[in-house]
Amino acid sequence: MDNLLALPTGPLADASLAFVQKAESTSIADHSVRSFLFARLLAEQECCLNDAAYDEKLLFAACVMHDLGLGTLAAGQARFEVEGADLAASVLTEHGIAAADVDRVWEAIALHSSLGIADRCGLLTYLTHKGVFTDAGYFTDLGDAMLQPIYARYPRPADDRFIQNAIVEHAARSRAAAPRYSIAAELLRRRQAGE
Repeated sequence: MDNLLALPTGPLADASLAFVQKAESTSIADHSVRSFLFARLLAEQECCLNDAAYDEKLLFAACVMHDLGLGTLAAGQARFEVEGADLAASVLTEHGIAAADVDRVWEAIALHSSLGIADRCGLLTYLTHKGVFTDAGYFTDLGDAMLQPIYARYPRPADDRFIQNAIVEHAARSRAAAPRYSIAAELLRRRQAGE
């Protein structure tokens, strides 16, 4: 059980988590940690842990920082996925991560909400996407026995629209934050229509 809930440690992991906890609401920060734990379980289930492309420190950074664009440090001048990817890239760069790995994490975050695309863009992007959407209830590859300890440690709020609400708040900041046909634009349109 402890291993299931263990988070990576070290300068990058510690800085990533601290950055997220400073910039995001507790609900979104917990969602981000759950996303990593689910992504790691999926990697194990799909026998990816020994794949040369698997890097747990990068997976942790990508999953934990995937929603930085919904936090207080995002300017609201681009899609939340892109603003989050840019913020995460700055954290990785400050910690001396190689440019190619910074690019991999940037892609994983920028594409994490891109259904039908993220799962075709390499292992890091695929696992980040799957971890995020497992927490959102879209993928059910993991059984309740694996999910429940994670939800017990990092509970979901009673109002499960917390991410949608944050996306709408970000989208309302500028047209550039909610370009046509994006998730943000659709959620903002629904909110304005009272749906």
